[in-house]
Amino acid sequence: MRLPLDLPDTDWAPVVEAWTASPAGQKLESFLEQRVAAGATIYPPEPLRALTLTPLSQTRVVILGQDPYHGPGQAEGLSFSVPAGVPLPPSLRNIFKEIQRDLGKPFPPNGSLVRWAEGGTLLLNAVLTVEDGQPASHANQGWEALTDAIIKAAAEDPAPKVFMLWGSYAQAKAPLIAAAQQDHLVLKANHPSPLSALKPPRPFIGCGHFSEAKAWLEERGRAAPKRS
Repeated sequence: MRLPLDLPDTDWAPVVEAWTASPAGQKLESFLEQRVAAGATIYPPEPLRALTLTPLSQTRVVILGQDPYHGPGQAEGLSFSVPAGVPLPPSLRNIFKEIQRDLGKPFPPNGSLVRWAEGGTLLLNAVLTVEDGQPASHANQGWEALTDAIIKAAAEDPAPKVFMLWGSYAQAKAPLIAAAQQDHLVLKANHPSPLSALKPPRPFIGCGHFSEAKAWLEERGRAAPKRS
């Protein structure tokens, strides 16, 4: 499998190119080639779509996920997002519930978050591919080195950003953001999964992250990303 790593129209290209040339990038490409040769079905078709839709220069919000959906037709290269026509996964439904509660906005017509990505929200999974029916099947194969570098680059960029870290996996990336010592807002809550969305210590439902992010960005002269 040849990775679609050609990103000529985005300022993420230097980060991706450095990773591609690294041992982690080479390990990942070799792993994917082996899995395809073995007959594995891999999602999504465009692993780096989030970088294509949301250049660093336009990034205002970063939402971190873990790895892509592993069902047919679900993953579209953006964390939490599913293509139009695909039923809403439970976590995405809870995200829309919190937006409705927090901002008073109705549920959107579908679960595709492309409009968010184009409006400045980087929807980044820590692992960017997965095999059909096998969650986390591509963890620890090299993607994390790239996505950590992306988080670090976003944090080192001085333009103010909001990092939404939902769940312990995403919150483990907080030191990458803190180390940059820039003017960013880091918001933490439980994962929006039904297993944790209403539980302590930081319930996702009721967290108010969307209104807090909107107000914080507006105070700094950065228009909030589009969400509708």
